[in-house]
Amino acid sequence: MAVTGVAACALLGACTAPVPLPPAPRLAQPVTGEVAQLNPYRLQVGDTLDIKFPLNPELNEQVTVAPDGTISTAFMSGVPAYNGTISDLTARLRQGYKADLSNPRVSVILRSFAPNRVYVAGEVNSPGEFITVGPNLTVSQAIARAGGVKFSADREKVFIIRRGPDDKPEAYNVNYQDIITAKDPGADVRLAQYDVVYVARTGVGDVYQVVDQYILQFLPFSASVNASIGSAVIK
Repeated sequence: MAVTGVAACALLGACTAPVPLPPAPRLAQPVTGEVAQLNPYRLQVGDTLDIKFPLNPELNEQVTVAPDGTISTAFMSGVPAYNGTISDLTARLRQGYKADLSNPRVSVILRSFAPNRVYVAGEVNSPGEFITVGPNLTVSQAIARAGGVKFSADREKVFIIRRGPDDKPEAYNVNYQDIITAKDPGADVRLAQYDVVYVARTGVGDVYQVVDQYILQFLPFSASVNASIGSAVIK
């Protein structure tokens, strides 16, 4: 079967004029995406920390940020850690240990990071959970991990579902078509921990599935078929 140019535009979305872009550099730089000054790392649930006391090594411990966002040591329990910096936690521990040590000297060392997890569902080829260490994936990277979008995907309606304050879900929209056509590269936002990326279906995709399931699959390949899907024609 051959799909006409009109059909391709109708089924894949509105055809847009190409965006003028500069030529790609012949040689890639050793480091890409470098930022002049990164923000301090904020602790996540599952991070493993070494608590060190240079003057009192018998108090040294290794702790993990619990699901409730706190850590507990032999002398302190329920110390807030989640979304705070190493400096924030160090200051809390130093203040807390003053009850038992006259001049507590404490250092916090981040031993291991909790892996980042995002989820991709909807009209992608391989939906599922995707785990990374380091910076979280962007929208386009997550969709690429999921095998790319299906023929039936609505590239202008990709949703991000995120847990906001008080664990309430929030929804955001991303125009994936603008990303892959370079119309708006800034739309390729970086995801947050536990985000769900959902790729919606198009109305044309729904119609195509009906035709594919109930018409095309039951006809011999040698047959000549004309099926109209909106303004698209499959021959």
